[in-house]
Amino acid sequence: MATFQVQVNQVGSTTSEGIARKHHVLIDRPEAKGGEDKGAMGGELLMLSLGGCFMSTLLAAIRAREANIRNVQITIDGSLSENPSRFVAAQMKVAADYDDRELMEKIVTIAERSCIVTNTLKGALELSITVAD
Repeated sequence: MATFQVQVNQVGSTTSEGIARKHHVLIDRPEAKGGEDKGAMGGELLMLSLGGCFMSTLLAAIRAREANIRNVQITIDGSLSENPSRFVAAQMKVAADYDDRELMEKIVTIAERSCIVTNTLKGALELSITVAD
């Protein structure tokens, strides 16, 4: 089983710093929630992680097939519930410039099946991934 480790350290009264290999990211709450707004909230980072993992996997699939797909953009809408506060759904929309919609949809499906984060979250929330028109 492959493993990896990240670290999170407190760097301010409401701010922490996440470290993954040599990469650093600040994590905080907005001022309206008692933070200093020095970084994204954890929930925002979770959605960014979903999009980043999916994008990385999608771009690898595009390169492997030498597909004419470029200018990829992903928008994710996360839906929250209360008590306990958590994500219950995420809708991911993938937009790009491409010539062959069928190939684009096939590569999106390949990325969905191969992405670590989509595979992890599928059992925890309702996840939909669509190609934008």
